[in-house]
Amino acid sequence: MGLYLASAGLLFTWVLWTSWQRAEETRHWEATPCRIISAQVVSERPTPHSNPTFQAEVRYSFTRQGKIMTGSRIKRVDSASQHEENALAKLEDYPVGLDTTCYVNPTNPEQTVLKHDTRAALYSMWFPLLFVFGGLGMAWNAMKRR
Repeated sequence: MGLYLASAGLLFTWVLWTSWQRAEETRHWEATPCRIISAQVVSERPTPHSNPTFQAEVRYSFTRQGKIMTGSRIKRVDSASQHEENALAKLEDYPVGLDTTCYVNPTNPEQTVLKHDTRAALYSMWFPLLFVFGGLGMAWNAMKRR
């Protein structure tokens, strides 16, 4: 049982570590001036009987090596919401015509974001590590008793 707990803890620790690494990666991308050229909420119904989902869609232009390019990601992972007000709230920070900063991947300039993902995964990693150490402790005690 202890090894199962430790394995599950390791799995969740790895997921959180990967999430933190992805959030950290965009912080090393090049900060580039950009301008918001469009901002709207897009509605989609994934299946005929499902509730509609709403997504904030922002497009921005920036110049890279003398070439005008466009981006469309607010964050690296943009998820849709079933609440239109959530999508509208995201757009409040990005009105059309706003001059702001986007972050451009230097090795792949087509990858851009306006906002970094949160680092919260790193701060939450202690919890699954409790299962790792607790599970290993259980396994150690079980083996000592033999």
